[in-house]
Parts: sequence; C-alpha cells; structure tokens
Amino acid sequence: MALPIIETPTYQLTLPSADVKVKYRPFLVKEEKVLLMASETGNQKEMIQAIKDIVGACTFNKINASTLPIFDLEYLFLQIRAKSVGEIAKFKMLCPDDKETYAETEIDLSKVEVHVDENHTNKIVLDEARNLGVVFTYPTVDTVSVGEDLKADSKTLFKVLTNCIDHIYEGEKTYPASDSTKEELDKFVESLTQQQFDEFRKFFETMPKLKHEVEIENPKTKVKSKVTLQGIQDFFGSASPTTA
Repeated sequence: MALPIIETPTYQLTLPSADVKVKYRPFLVKEEKVLLMASETGNQKEMIQAIKDIVGACTFNKINASTLPIFDLEYLFLQIRAKSVGEIAKFKMLCPDDKETYAETEIDLSKVEVHVDENHTNKIVLDEARNLGVVFTYPTVDTVSVGEDLKADSKTLFKVLTNCIDHIYEGEKTYPASDSTKEELDKFVESLTQQQFDEFRKFFETMPKLKHEVEIENPKTKVKSKVTLQGIQDFFGSASPTTA
C-alpha cells in the first residue's frame, strides 16, 4: 500500500544583492542529516559543500550557490534553516567582560538581515582625469573561505581581489577581466599605489554583511554587553561572536 505523500510548503524571499525573488522550501530530514554529518567532521569544505547542496535542492535547483555572493548565500541558507527547524534559535554566547562565561540568548532568525554600509560602492575610481577605474563583483564561497578575515590577511586579500575584478575601464574603453590572464591582473594590481590599493580594500571592508546585534547579560557578573553575530560562521560555526 502506498504511503501518503507529505506536501512541503514553499516560501519566497528577495536576494539582498539584487531585486531577484527566489522560491524555496525547508530542507528535509535526509538533507539535514548530510548537514549534521558535515558539521560533526569540523571540515569547513565539507560544511560549505553541504550548505551549497542544500541551497540548490531547496531552491528547486534554480539557484547555483557557487555563483552567489557570500552574503546572499548566508542569508538564503539562514532563511531556509529558519523555516526548517524553527525561527527562534538558542545561542550560548561568550561574555565579553570576562571572556570565560557563556550566556544563553534567543534570536529570531527571520529578523536577521544583510546590512549595507551607506558608503559602499563596487566602482573604484583610480584616476579621475583619465576616467580610469575598476568595477568589482562580490566574492563567492568559491573565491574566499567563509569567515576568512580579509582585513588581517593582505595575501588573501590580494588573491580574492584579483578574482573579484569584473572589468577595468578607461574613458570609453572597457577591459573585461575574463579577457585577461591572472598574470595580467596581478601585474595591474601590483602597479597600484598604496592609496589606490586601500580604496580596493574598502570595497571588501564595507561590502554587505549578514549580521545581528543582541544584548546579553553575564550570569555571574551581571554585566550587560552588546554582541554582534556576523556571517554564517557565527550563526552555525564555532567562531565566537564579536563585541559591537
């Protein structure tokens, strides 16, 4: 005798990077099992692959997770998880005042948003007189590791930076990055002044980020602190949330 078919609800959201609506469903038990197994290994590559697979399956294979900006992928996965296991999630967070005690708090995942810096732009002008500049695309999980600190690691920043150049322009001419070799792009970046390179750095430092601020109270000292969770590593990984 055939068993009854369980209907899975569908939802819709708009990707933060563009006005694109995406239909999605909660992940199933078989998909959650893969996610849990990947999480237990502690292997980030396996965890990211599991997230990419789940995002693809839960968007009915309409979304290629490998091409999504990191903050889009994080936001989409967070909303899928919220509809799958519940919107209210409990967290144990390290208290900043003594850095040893953990406080419990609850967060409504449906209210976590991608924040955009008002000064952010993906178009960097290098020379106004020559109308010379660069337009960037956002990094994906295939171009930068989740949780990787681009502020602290200049070597990683340099690698990601060249991968994220969409095109270079001068006057009316446009030079797509896809038409250039890696060596040519590296040489172009290496020819920048430190001031110009710092403008490139600002693109990554100010790009949209998934983050949420909460106030916690140390159960021992009774000191209240504001703590910020940022990126998927804080919501699901082992990284400690940072103080605001």
